[in-house]
Amino acid sequence: MTVGILALQGDVREHAAAFAQLGVAIRPVRRPADLEGLSGIVLPGGESTTLSLLLDSSGLFDPLAAALAAGLPAFGTCAGLVLLSETVLDGRPDQRSFGVLDCAVRRNGYGRQRFSFEGVVAAEGVVAALGGPGPGDRDPAMPAVFIRAPVVVSAGPAVEVLATLAPAAGEGPADPVVVRQGAALASSFHPELTADRRLHRLFVAMVGHRAGPPPG
Repeated sequence: MTVGILALQGDVREHAAAFAQLGVAIRPVRRPADLEGLSGIVLPGGESTTLSLLLDSSGLFDPLAAALAAGLPAFGTCAGLVLLSETVLDGRPDQRSFGVLDCAVRRNGYGRQRFSFEGVVAAEGVVAALGGPGPGDRDPAMPAVFIRAPVVVSAGPAVEVLATLAPAAGEGPADPVVVRQGAALASSFHPELTADRRLHRLFVAMVGHRAGPPPG
C-alpha cells in the first residue's frame, strides 16, 4: 500500500509523519506521473484557491480528477475538503474542485486566520466506522485544530456525517466536520496536527477495503 500526499502546498510533512506512525508508505505527488500505482491520496490543508491554481499549472488536475472519478480513495483535510466538494462558496470564480463529495462548503467559514481555534468534536460516526479495538476508538470525543476552516453548509443524502462540532452559541444544529461518501473522506479540521490518528487509520482501512484481499 502506498498513499500519495499532494505536495504542492500545505501540511505535507505532518501527514507523512502521521502515516509513518501507522507503518504506511507515502509518496509526494507533484506531477501526473506520481499518481501511478497509488492506493489512495491525501489532499492536505493549505490554501484552497492556491492549490486549485497549482493543480492546473502542474498538469495534475485532470488526471487526478479522472483517478478520483474511477474510485481512487481520497482523504481531504481543511482545504482538501474544499477541493473534494461539489460546490464551493466564497471562492474565486475560476476555482475548480473535484466534486466527489455531494457537499456545499464555505471557504474560511469559521473566520480568517485570527479566528483559528482548537476544540473537541463529537465523533460517534468515526467510532462506529472504525468498528474495532484501538487507541481511543470508543471515545467519541476527538481533538480538532481549525485553521481558516471551511464550513459544510449542506450535504446530500449519500454523504455520511461522521463527526460534528456543536454551535458556538450553544443553539442550533451542529456543523458536520467529518464527512464520507464512497471512497472520499474529508474533515474541516487538521487531524494531522494532533496525536489522534483515528482518521488516518480510518482512511487506511478504506484504502485496504477497496484493494480487497491479496490473491491466494
